Amino acid sequence: MDKDIECCSTHLIDGDGIFNVTGIEKFMKEVKLAECGLSYAVVSIMGPQSSGKSTLLNHLFHTNFREMDAFKGRSQTTKGIWLAKCAGIEPCTLVMDLEGTDGRERGEDDTAFEKQSALFALAVSDIVLINMWCHDIGREQAANKPLLKTVFQVMMRLFSPRKTTLMFVIRDKTRTPLENLEPVLREDIQKIWDSVPKPQAHKETPLSEFFNVEVVALSSYEEKEEQFKEQVASLRQRFYHSIAPGGLAGDRRAVVPASGFSFSGQQIWKIIKENKDLDLPAHKVMVATVRCEEIANEKLASFVANEEWCQLDEAVQSHPVPGFGKKLSLILDTCLSEYGAEATYFDEGVRSAKQKQLEEKLLQLVQPAYQSMLGHIRSGTLDKFKEAFDKALNGGEGFSVAARNCNKSFMTLFDEACEDAIIAQANWDSSKARDKLQRDIDAHVAAVRAAKLSELTTLHESKLNEALSGPVEALLDGAGDDTWPAIRQLLRRETESTVSELSIALSGFEMDEQTKGKMLAGLEDYARGVVEAKAKEEAGRVLIRMKDRFATLFSHDSDSMPRVWTGKEDIRAITKTARSASLKLLSVMTAIRLDDNADNVGNTLSLALVETKSGAVTNKSTPSHDPLASSTWEEVPSSKTLITPVQCKSLWRQFKAETEYTVTQAIAAQEASQRNNNWLPPPWAIVALIVLGFNEFMTLLRNPLYLFVIFVGFLLTKALWVQLDISGEFRNGALPGLLSLSTKLLPTVMNLLRRLAEEGQKPASTDPQRNPSIASKSFRSGVSNNGDLSSSASSEITSLENGAEYSSPSIQDKMK
Repeated sequence: MDKDIECCSTHLIDGDGIFNVTGIEKFMKEVKLAECGLSYAVVSIMGPQSSGKSTLLNHLFHTNFREMDAFKGRSQTTKGIWLAKCAGIEPCTLVMDLEGTDGRERGEDDTAFEKQSALFALAVSDIVLINMWCHDIGREQAANKPLLKTVFQVMMRLFSPRKTTLMFVIRDKTRTPLENLEPVLREDIQKIWDSVPKPQAHKETPLSEFFNVEVVALSSYEEKEEQFKEQVASLRQRFYHSIAPGGLAGDRRAVVPASGFSFSGQQIWKIIKENKDLDLPAHKVMVATVRCEEIANEKLASFVANEEWCQLDEAVQSHPVPGFGKKLSLILDTCLSEYGAEATYFDEGVRSAKQKQLEEKLLQLVQPAYQSMLGHIRSGTLDKFKEAFDKALNGGEGFSVAARNCNKSFMTLFDEACEDAIIAQANWDSSKARDKLQRDIDAHVAAVRAAKLSELTTLHESKLNEALSGPVEALLDGAGDDTWPAIRQLLRRETESTVSELSIALSGFEMDEQTKGKMLAGLEDYARGVVEAKAKEEAGRVLIRMKDRFATLFSHDSDSMPRVWTGKEDIRAITKTARSASLKLLSVMTAIRLDDNADNVGNTLSLALVETKSGAVTNKSTPSHDPLASSTWEEVPSSKTLITPVQCKSLWRQFKAETEYTVTQAIAAQEASQRNNNWLPPPWAIVALIVLGFNEFMTLLRNPLYLFVIFVGFLLTKALWVQLDISGEFRNGALPGLLSLSTKLLPTVMNLLRRLAEEGQKPASTDPQRNPSIASKSFRSGVSNNGDLSSSASSEITSLENGAEYSSPSIQDKMK
């Protein structure tokens, strides 16, 4: 360590216990300590050798104490006591770095200087940092308990105790929370204080009267350097204004002025050096402590390297090991027996304490393997439970009975397996693993229960959906007065049947009546929901249904045969009947009627849409209220309404508009049929024709040749009629028809005559069967039809006489 005065540090007491008077005087001048008065603080640190005290001070107070070089091995770095001024902390703070305790350089018998330096630190310091490793908490020597006990005892006898803050700095903090470590340290200090003999004046004085106990924890400097530095920086803040009220040393007493610090320190050290009580180490106990510790460490190392233990530990990581508890207990018993045999001649108290520590270390070492074994037992038992539970359910056993029997059986199996894994030297409880297994089993049972109940519910809902959807759709399609009663009966019948089946299926779950009732009620609600959803779906297609019903009733008779409009049908009555049926369909689809509540929707629609038409003319002068000018029905709640009155009115208007064409077509067809069937002239015309044409009729009877000429002329006229398509020409008007015929008449006549001439010049032998057939066919056709020749007959004659060029449209269509 640098001893230069400029670095504000000095070797206060050397390794031989000599107080450096010259050095402290120079130091006080260098830091101008005499000018501070009472505004200064003294901080010291004590702890085992090579525990990182100097490193902590350098980071905490920005001093330059010499630190141990870890790469050169662990050895004594600080000898005696060093003093330095903290940099950047107000008020002026002096820090003392004490030689480490339990050092191998002084040996096991030379502990006097440790006690002397510790007593000196407690006597002159306002704050004493006790540096200790986290894993030493709970130990005796490593935690400096004997040293503190001796120092407290001598301090009470030599000096008037001052209020000192003891800050335990736990190094290399593990996962154990500080909240669990701090009570242990406070309890140890309290026990030390209670065991120290005190003067009569302080018999009942509590520890808090002389000491403030603080506990802080720091991470490992080597493994978590950044985190260590952050924690040290946070701890450094607590030393600012440490002597102010509320600070670390805010309640200190009997403060020596800064100018007398050197003289006071010399006198205190002199008194400590002259006190022989501090130089009485218990040699026997110390030897027993060191040797028993060595033996225990050897046995611990031997156990770690034990081949049987290593194989057992490796095996239990992957699978359960039969006889695990017996095997491991035997290995532990062998290790402890070997320790007892080698340490039998040492102090019994120390030997027993070290054996207990060894046993604790061994159990701590094997505990992960034990926990792994419990984990395998638990997971294996859980897997077997799941398999047996599923098998029981598939075998038809009731759910609750199967769960109860399997749970009882496999929890017993787990307890038996845990007994086989028990370690004789440990008093470990497997209740946590058992509770975890029970929670896992309960969770699995709950999951299977939920899945089974969901499966049952889904199955019965599917049955209801299949049993209701199709029939309800069919009933609504054939809507009538009994539609909703039939739907209600169907719903009641199917719901009761399905609910009864579900109730029987739920009996194996042993659920309470309230839960069971909720599930059954939910199934009933689902059934109503299916019907309501289907009704809403059909209501969206009501216009299509109305038109289909109208078309069916209007276009088919009572025998479901297509109507032929011959002129005898009452189209008005048929239309009214078809529309009334469509209106009935509309009234059925206006609302959901599952509660058997009567309503007046049908009458309202009939009065508003059908019957008001007849009275519309007579009541023109008196204004009437429109019952459909509303968005709700009087006796139907809005939640059950499918089609509002306003929507009904709009649908009816659209329905009438889209069916009007069908009615018009029927009327037109009826009128056309009447015209086609009425080919005879009126009776008076027939009488007039007979009276006025009697002479001409008699002439024809006397001269039959006239009949042949008239017949031939009729045929020629019919052929011209067909070829010229006179009816088609006049379809666009009289004048366009005359103009068109005037241009086509002469060419048509000429072509007709030419074709007749060509047919006459052909030899009779070329087609011996053709001419007789044509003539006979023509004449038979004319005679049989009594002068009313069809267009097809005329077209055939024309085609035979004039060829393909003048064939009629009907024959051309056939040829195509």
